[in-house]
Amino acid sequence: MTLFELPDSPAAPEGPLVRVRMTVAYDGSGFHGFAPNPGVETVGGTLAAAIERVLRAPVQLTCAGRTDTGVHAWGQVVSFDAPADRFDPLVLQRSVNRLCGPRIVAREVARAPDDFDARRSAVSRTYRYTVLNRPVPDPFLAHVSWHVDEPLDLDLLRLGSDPFVGEHDFSAFCRRPRHRDGSPASLVRRVLRAGWDDLGDGVLRFEIQANAFCHQMIRSIVGTLVDVGAGRRRPGEVLGILASRDRARASQLAPPQGLCLWAVEYPDEALRPLP
Repeated sequence: MTLFELPDSPAAPEGPLVRVRMTVAYDGSGFHGFAPNPGVETVGGTLAAAIERVLRAPVQLTCAGRTDTGVHAWGQVVSFDAPADRFDPLVLQRSVNRLCGPRIVAREVARAPDDFDARRSAVSRTYRYTVLNRPVPDPFLAHVSWHVDEPLDLDLLRLGSDPFVGEHDFSAFCRRPRHRDGSPASLVRRVLRAGWDDLGDGVLRFEIQANAFCHQMIRSIVGTLVDVGAGRRRPGEVLGILASRDRARASQLAPPQGLCLWAVEYPDEALRPLP
């Protein structure tokens, strides 16, 4: 029996439930994404098993962003219902961290309003992507960055980022999903800000905030911008790629390990403290 297996399936609670909000950080290395998937280790599956072990009750996690294989998070948010008589935020936080840490850590646990939903209540998400722009790789940064050894021009990177701000159809930078009835889903998203920072010693960071993101959108954007920064594309090409809605026009995906879900933003009333 492994750490997260229970002798019996936890029974559904009979008493009242409370809605819980948990802010989670994790190293996505070695996990097959967030969403639970039988037969493989995922962040959501591991976290849910630990919570169920502590609460002795089944839980259904809702997350703010379903990160892919190898992608990290500092500010992922999940919500779930817990038996009121078994919920103690400090006990739950400490127990989950003992069971899952340091790969998965509950940074904050709190009771939330009954209508709080980690995904639907969010007004925006912020992601960061780290590029290590040095001739020589760094073994201590390898699992959280994309090593690019050719010189990148920061001014070109910033110019290439400008067209993404605003509301656009991001078909050229996303995998196209479909609704359950087979009809294509909308890929229109509103980007609030996007830009690059030089953190020194060859570490470059791209930060982007939007109301929501499409599948592989940020990795596709970063891959294209790195081509701009390396001089293989001109900054003026980015707007044309965006307007084309043609996935073949964008560059290859940046690798997943440089990407981190940094923060999820909610209205103030969704974060009001509850006893």
